Amino acid sequence: MTSAETSTAAKGKKRRPPAVLQVVPRLVSGGVERGTVEIAAALAASGWKAVVASEGGPMVRELERAGAIHVTLPLASKNPLVMHANIGRLAKVIRDHGIDIVHARSRAPAWSAWAACRRAGVHFITTFHNAYGAENPVKRLYNSVMARGELVIAISDFVADHVASVYGVPRERIRVVHRGVDIKRFDPDKVRAERIIKLMEEWRLPDGMPVVMLPGRLSRWKGHLVLIEAMVHLNRPTVQCLLVGSGSPSYRKAIAEAIAHARAPGNFRLLENCTDMAAAYKLADVVISPSTEPEGFGRVIVEAQAMGRPVIATAHGGAVETVLDKKTGWLVPPGDSAALAAAIARALDLAPEERRAMAARAIEHIRKDFTSETMAARTLAVYEKLLRDARGARARGPVAA
Repeated sequence: MTSAETSTAAKGKKRRPPAVLQVVPRLVSGGVERGTVEIAAALAASGWKAVVASEGGPMVRELERAGAIHVTLPLASKNPLVMHANIGRLAKVIRDHGIDIVHARSRAPAWSAWAACRRAGVHFITTFHNAYGAENPVKRLYNSVMARGELVIAISDFVADHVASVYGVPRERIRVVHRGVDIKRFDPDKVRAERIIKLMEEWRLPDGMPVVMLPGRLSRWKGHLVLIEAMVHLNRPTVQCLLVGSGSPSYRKAIAEAIAHARAPGNFRLLENCTDMAAAYKLADVVISPSTEPEGFGRVIVEAQAMGRPVIATAHGGAVETVLDKKTGWLVPPGDSAALAAAIARALDLAPEERRAMAARAIEHIRKDFTSETMAARTLAVYEKLLRDARGARARGPVAA
């Protein structure tokens, strides 16, 4: 075959689209799972092949509607025998779907994925979704798989610093990709009054009373008890304080006991998870995230700003990067209930024009840097760099000794 014929044949041969496999334990509601589905949708919309492996869950249908493929595997298991068997299962998925990149988002499935990538000879990358504790050598070893990606994505600068300092990952291998919020869903102009009224009736809220809201999982480090103390300091009997979320039954009992001992226990509502958080944010006068330990990112506080609500967050972790202090909300010291009470008072006492200006700044701030579209574009850029660098290395060939 002549060189001209070879060139014509090459042009006629269609290159297959790149394929990415994301691995997570399950597809239930949560920030990691939401990000997985959004990236899969972005891949499919860009003409890539998007595959997700997990134990399944309610978000599988959403994933498949977006044009991605789901493979059911027991990836939530931490049983060493199951994790070992998952190596072969994932290697088969890699072969069957022509996977180029495996993206691990959780530690247990990451160990199986890392070994499967080594067996199949494909790229392996990871995302650190938090600053994982490394209080003992065993835990540190377990966490270390997330530092083994050719490129390591961190969801905030705070997490990137942790990855570099604790796990020794060189800065050139770390990419910061902040999590994003779906601004089509969290758009204050799209939330009709009927949705807010429905929630108010469901939660038995008196009309016209200011609302302080803490949405979040019932975990002690989320700071519910700090907020209850702050409400006692605030001492405004007409203010309604909503604690929205589910979690530990024993901690729920501790919260209920703290409320019972507060000066105005009738002004607190301890509520289960809400399926219409956009409406919930809209009815709040201020949204609180008083975490006593640093959060890797802090999705709630970003969603609330997208809805134009004033926010108050603890001045550590990802919140330092997402809240513009005294412009879109306030940052307060961790565990300081008096400082939190003072910030709540400032938020509730905003004049209407001040509230409108803060809302506008918050919405602009989130739409500029923290949207799902921005997160997806930056993640796909990481994938593209990995493949581009690999093609360049192949084109250069082996380095002479």
